[in-house]
Amino acid sequence: MALKSIELFAGAGGLAMGVSLAGFKSHGVVEWDRWACDTVRQNSERGHPLVADWPVFEGDVRQWIDAFCTTEAARGIDLVAGGPPCQPFSMGGKHRANQDERDMFPATVDVIRRLQPRAFIVENVKGLTRATFHNYFQYIQLQLEFPELRRRPDDSWVDHHARLQAFKTSVRRGNTGLSYHLVTTLVNAANYGVPQKRERVFMVGFRKDLNVRWSFPRETHALDALLHDQYVTGEYWDRHAVARKHRPEPASTQATLIARLRGLGLPPTRHPWMTVRDALTGLPEPRDGDTRHLNHRLQPGARSYPGHTGSPLDLPAKTLKAGDHGVPGGENMLVRHDGSVRYFSIRESARLQTFPDGYELHGSWSEAMRQLGNAVPVRLGQIVASSVASHLLEHDLRQVQMPSLVTA
Repeated sequence: MALKSIELFAGAGGLAMGVSLAGFKSHGVVEWDRWACDTVRQNSERGHPLVADWPVFEGDVRQWIDAFCTTEAARGIDLVAGGPPCQPFSMGGKHRANQDERDMFPATVDVIRRLQPRAFIVENVKGLTRATFHNYFQYIQLQLEFPELRRRPDDSWVDHHARLQAFKTSVRRGNTGLSYHLVTTLVNAANYGVPQKRERVFMVGFRKDLNVRWSFPRETHALDALLHDQYVTGEYWDRHAVARKHRPEPASTQATLIARLRGLGLPPTRHPWMTVRDALTGLPEPRDGDTRHLNHRLQPGARSYPGHTGSPLDLPAKTLKAGDHGVPGGENMLVRHDGSVRYFSIRESARLQTFPDGYELHGSWSEAMRQLGNAVPVRLGQIVASSVASHLLEHDLRQVQMPSLVTA
């Protein structure tokens, strides 16, 4: 029987597709934005195998959970996954945290409390770790650890935070009811084979009664391996058939590291970072009116200015952004070696987010880019969810084997 999952704040489906690739079967995909829901539904209607049987709910998570809890599907959920709206904590937002009506962490905790999943994956922006949000970030984590210790009607979040802290440190906390072992990690997606420098916070919890000990998957890719591939062996350029005269010089800040790599005479232990060039292999230059490839049309008007200079071809892309700071502003661009720039097409951006080529983004260029800028890279979601799945299945295997061991 497949492991059962629920995806909250699913957006265009990046994390949910990663969860699906990890072997979970979705019993609920919740998203309030109609364009993102149209993207998922459109791909489901087209028969895309990752989303073909997703039960999509378009609306507020708080309304969905009331109805879902009355269904048989709500029983025995293995995983709740989701990325609550990040605008309250985003570096490009207004930084209002708990004072922002878009803060959906309380709703996320409520879903976990009511469904009591065996595990959860909660993802959010690096901005959540900013010093100005320190206390609220700690408060979020304590709520996820002890979701049954609810906020009282007359409590401020500060009062509730204090009660959670006291509860965690109490010597009488042996019987905590519903509680989770929580692991919080700041990760760079580039270190896991995503062709994009995208830093995100992951909060992963396992229900304590499972007695699962989990740590975040080890990094598999690194900058030093890329520089070795490019400037020690040259295999990167050979692989992409880049003539010597067209190979760029390394940045001055990388010279010392390259010299050390040459001196070691040994290849790095990790794989090379994936670059923009790697990601776009096989795609022609986008053209206006191109219908041969899904979502691969030229978007005119790109320009570079201080703070918005785009992504070099032979490094992982800068973080794709959603909203005014990424789309009209000029950050979601490719920078050629001659200094000229152009916008990434939707398809190119989808590749940078490791979305499958057959997955179509619904809406205008700016709308599709907003969906991609808010998404979790599919590959990163799959890596985290696969690790969670393996620990849940190992637990189940131990439970099956235990009676036979006692009998023996």
